[in-house]
Amino acid sequence: MNHVNEPIPAVPRTPKTSPSAADAQPIAASYEAALEELEQLVSQLDAGQLPLDQLLTRYQRGAELLAFCRARLEAVENQIKVLEGGELKPWDQP
Repeated sequence: MNHVNEPIPAVPRTPKTSPSAADAQPIAASYEAALEELEQLVSQLDAGQLPLDQLLTRYQRGAELLAFCRARLEAVENQIKVLEGGELKPWDQP
C-alpha cells in the first residue's frame, strides 16, 4: 500500500485557556466579589437545574474563584503581624 498520497487527517486544536501576560486580568475585582460570585455558583450547582455544558463551565469558574480566594487569604495572613514584647512577629493561628 502506498500512503504517500493519502491526506493527513486534521488534528483538532485545543484553544488556549490561559491568557498571555499582557491579556491577564484578575479573576475577580476583589475577594468579596469573588466570594459573592462563588456563593451564587454554588447555589446554582446545588439547585441541579443546569444543562450539562453550563454545569461544567460554572464548575470550572467556581474552581478559579476558589483558588483566587484562597490565594488572597494566604496573602493577607502573611501580611498580618502581631506585636509581641515590642517586636513584630508573624501571626500564628491558634
